Amino acid sequence: MEAMDVYFFDCDKTLYDYDFRKRLPKLAELSGVSQYQLASAWWAGGHERAAEAGEYPTSEEYLEAFAVVTGARITLEQWQVARKAAMTPIRGAIASLHRAAERGTVSLLSNNPIPFKDSLPVLTPEIIDVLQGNDLISAVLGARKPERRIYTRALGVFGVPAQNAILFDDSAANVAGAIEAGMHAFQLRTIDGEFDIAGLDAAIDAFANRAR
Repeated sequence: MEAMDVYFFDCDKTLYDYDFRKRLPKLAELSGVSQYQLASAWWAGGHERAAEAGEYPTSEEYLEAFAVVTGARITLEQWQVARKAAMTPIRGAIASLHRAAERGTVSLLSNNPIPFKDSLPVLTPEIIDVLQGNDLISAVLGARKPERRIYTRALGVFGVPAQNAILFDDSAANVAGAIEAGMHAFQLRTIDGEFDIAGLDAAIDAFANRAR
């Protein structure tokens, strides 16, 4: 029996535009801790990157560590408010996700911490139904793109060979990592400030119609 095809989509700057410059002020407003303290202690200190790699296996542990490191004690709901403030749906890309779902299995494959996964119904209501629970996050897989093991682990979740999967991502490094792991991949770029949705759709069609 022929193996199914899996279409992996990054989230930030692929399905949703993301602007950290909107998130940080909102976090500062909600927590009462300065933007400088938050950015320098948590992000520059490498804690978010560690969280994306699985350092904190629950949202509660993430938020407790965030409070200890930054002095900002926030709820998951407040975390969601700040995260969502930085996200704007890329309507064309979301339509492309739906097109891909007609051709095979679609899944997220995103570098993000565990609160992101727990918050998907709030943060990504436009795509939650089509994903059908296929929401692979680096914090759960224990590795970040472009590490080879995140791709092999993602493939293992679906039980498909690398040649039956494609990654759509804005990062050249992440795309290169997927190709190195034997997958197909497409880098979503912007052209004159607009996301290349035509190129994304062409890549979906080329993968779906490739010679077997």
